[in-house]
Amino acid sequence: MKSLLISCCALLCIFASCSSNDDAEYTAIDEALVLELPDNFPEINYDLSANPPTKNGVELGKKLFYDGKLSANGFISCGFCHEQRFAFTHHGHQFSHGIDDLEGTRNAPAIQNMAFQTEFAWDGATSHLDLFPIIPITNEVEMGETMTNVLSKLQADSEYQRLFASAFEDAEVSNENFLKALAQFMVTMISSNSKYDKYVRNEEGGEFSDLEKEGLAVFESKCATCHATDLFTDNSFRNNGLPPYPGIDDIGRAEVSGSAADNYKFKVPSLRNVAITAPYMHDGRFGSLQSVLNFYNSGVQESETLDPILKQNERLGIALTTDEQEALIAFLNTLTDNEFLEDERFAEY
Repeated sequence: MKSLLISCCALLCIFASCSSNDDAEYTAIDEALVLELPDNFPEINYDLSANPPTKNGVELGKKLFYDGKLSANGFISCGFCHEQRFAFTHHGHQFSHGIDDLEGTRNAPAIQNMAFQTEFAWDGATSHLDLFPIIPITNEVEMGETMTNVLSKLQADSEYQRLFASAFEDAEVSNENFLKALAQFMVTMISSNSKYDKYVRNEEGGEFSDLEKEGLAVFESKCATCHATDLFTDNSFRNNGLPPYPGIDDIGRAEVSGSAADNYKFKVPSLRNVAITAPYMHDGRFGSLQSVLNFYNSGVQESETLDPILKQNERLGIALTTDEQEALIAFLNTLTDNEFLEDERFAEY
């Protein structure tokens, strides 16, 4: 277990236990925040000193996360497209659905372990977690609202006036505090108690079958370069050989960077809870893990920006036998963290 001790004005701290999500709790201490992280995780990236989570701040962020006031029609909340039981994805929807049943062009990514990430959204449109909610809120087919209108609605709500006053020293219902509260909630959403985690930490409930061990070996040999560390992503942007989806020429990272060298590159997603987050890829084109593995084995297409790792040994993609695919799927199922998926701290009221 790793601990971070940060000077701050908060009188409350968060313990994200590596042994059980249910053990995480808020504890009063003097002028410091201690965040205890899973032993098998890399260092946190979010600057806790700039926005130290507190009990009231997290509770405010949770209320905002599930409030339709953040959308133009008063119905679409963050939680509408990010359902807890599916690792905060929009399970079963190829593309995220927003206001007036409008449909986007990308699959809703999972919300988990956000404090460890460096860039957000499929194209890395922002590198700061505090700014991440602005993207869906202002997207015309997602929440279709303006930050000005959202703030006006919150400022006119007496309950929110009270909640902001309890969460922030300046008591202001402001854009800064609004975004900080949402970030505080997301910082606490740590998924770290899957069967795999218990296996690598030698904890009870982490016993692997022979097939799962075989799958882990295949994964480490053929997948772990991109899906690195126990976060199962290297946070990079790569072109994995998907041809453009029919009728949608999404150029990915290049929309943000403006560089043709980034054409068709998308963020490498974490594989945590991947067994329950179908459909897969940035455009949700695959409905099963088997389809994903079939693609990497025989469906990767050449292009100018195709990741070099996918064109080695005079072939495209990743050679996977039927047995290796079976073992890989068995291993990927060990990444499901039911404690996270059922944690009442993250559940809608």
